[in-house]
Amino acid sequence: MEEHPLSTEVFASRFPPALEQALQEAVAVLAGGGIVAFPTDTVYGLGGDVFREEAGEKVFLVKGRPEGMPLPVLLAFPQDVERVAVAIPPVAYRLMERFWPGGLTLVLPKAPAVPAIVAARGWTVGVRVPNHPVPRELARRLGSPIHGTSANPSGAPACRTAQEVKSALGGRVDYILDGGPAPGGQSTVVDLTGPQPRLVRQGVVPAHAIEEVLGAPLKGGAQV
Repeated sequence: MEEHPLSTEVFASRFPPALEQALQEAVAVLAGGGIVAFPTDTVYGLGGDVFREEAGEKVFLVKGRPEGMPLPVLLAFPQDVERVAVAIPPVAYRLMERFWPGGLTLVLPKAPAVPAIVAARGWTVGVRVPNHPVPRELARRLGSPIHGTSANPSGAPACRTAQEVKSALGGRVDYILDGGPAPGGQSTVVDLTGPQPRLVRQGVVPAHAIEEVLGAPLKGGAQV
């Protein structure tokens, strides 16, 4: 896979002072094993250091997330996918090149270094590079991918502002990074672990655009 055109220099000193301070504080929380709420290119997300099991446990606890639901993973750069996934098929790289950063989550075999709780004790992991500077910068500065589940109690409406997160989750989150309103929506999820790419959830990336890259139809899946 070719190196993604967005390098680490893209992020340097482009944040206003208040947001820069918030990023520093949020990264310190993440580095200490805490969890942070932050804006993404869809809704406000909630997560911690993917490689710290206690952070994943806290996300489940704060959200009241069912144990059988895995935690999505957000990356700073496309090449980071090889830290969290193995046996990545060539078609995955084609989709990454077309849709990352953006609203496409790819389900791939989990790397051994990823704690089992992230995969809900399963063997796959859902990953993407969001098209929003805040979560990408958090992951870049932390030096680790972060969880990317929505920052709301499980089953409740997603939050699009920091104030909504505060109202929904209160003091259960270690840090709420106010990066302005999020646009809403959800990522499209495609499972690449089987013999044919399967649409798990339709989101902001339309299925027909994915099929154009694949040159073949997606296998239909549950719209969840």
